[in-house]
Amino acid sequence: MGATTPLGADTTTTWEGLLAGRSGISRIDAPWAAGLPVRIAGPMEQDPYTAVERIRQRRLDRSQAAALVAAEEAWSDAGPPEVDPARLAVVVGTGIGGALTILDQNDRLREHGQRSLSPYTVPRLMPNGASAVVSLAVGARAGTHAPTSACASGAEAIAVGALLIRAGRADVVLAGGTDACLHPLSLGAFARMRALSLRNDAPDRASRPFDRRRDGFVMAEGAGMVVLERAEFAQARGARVHAALAGAGVTSDAHDITLPDARGQARAIGEALRDAGLTGRDIGHVNAHATGTPQGDVAESRAVRAAVGTHPVVTAAKSATGHLLGASGAVEAILTVLALKNSVVPAVRNLEEVGDGIELDLVTGLPRTAGATAALSTSFGFGGHNVVLAFTRV
Repeated sequence: MGATTPLGADTTTTWEGLLAGRSGISRIDAPWAAGLPVRIAGPMEQDPYTAVERIRQRRLDRSQAAALVAAEEAWSDAGPPEVDPARLAVVVGTGIGGALTILDQNDRLREHGQRSLSPYTVPRLMPNGASAVVSLAVGARAGTHAPTSACASGAEAIAVGALLIRAGRADVVLAGGTDACLHPLSLGAFARMRALSLRNDAPDRASRPFDRRRDGFVMAEGAGMVVLERAEFAQARGARVHAALAGAGVTSDAHDITLPDARGQARAIGEALRDAGLTGRDIGHVNAHATGTPQGDVAESRAVRAAVGTHPVVTAAKSATGHLLGASGAVEAILTVLALKNSVVPAVRNLEEVGDGIELDLVTGLPRTAGATAALSTSFGFGGHNVVLAFTRV
């Protein structure tokens, strides 16, 4: 597993920061944020470019650099596997992709003309750019894929990776998600939708999933990657296994481009359970998508109650990390695995009074010891994308 987030430059520091109750949200003091209605965000704790060779920095969009950092950590954590390149695939999802490159190069074109454009503009702005960069780094030749499913992209990438292994097309898949687009256009546009928290005076208290006073999500950036292996392949090489990806559920709402539908979310949960051969009673922990929007959190609460019940211990990582958009599902899958592996569930930060319509066993205050043997990580995205991953302890 590998991650770079607002809480830390790697998986360990991210997990430790989450357990300690730290916040990765801060005020944006850069001149470009002046005049914006929202001036808070969750930047990566470490600039991903500092971990990339200088000669490659100008060739990568920020989201691609983040994906590469997370992928290299995951690959190292996995062994790395000695696998035939023709049996190794890469799947990296993104919600926005190389948007920072597009915006920057458009400014250059307008101000200085065509000859000022970087020759690396196209590979940096391509939505499949991060997946391509990662595949080059590990020499993957069984396929390179790039799901773009808004905020469900990272989770869907992991689900696609499992499908590739089940279909016999790969023995190992490096999968995850990335996004990095803290920019006046993205912040201004989300604010125009009234999707973002306006707590500029209290950044660390702005992201409040499930809280009565929640007023929107906090935009963040980062990447998360996991190495998936066919069970027999992992056993044959004596791999250290963190958890088993037991099942995945993918549905779409066909309801509204932005508004959530609890019915579609519940169907995704049900599909994940059936795929894993589990029932709702088997689930001891849920890492909720829970962005902190008034409508979204209520819809998810209804979906979890309908498909699983009220008994699982529920947390919401975005209370500490902010919303990493296309990377969130992958990072939260990693955090779900760590909760299973360590028998501890992090608390929901800033949860002071549970909001109306939310009837879940939420972790408040301090992390809670929970010996769950199966857990769910939920991810939902604009466009009606619903992805749920089911993990079991090994």
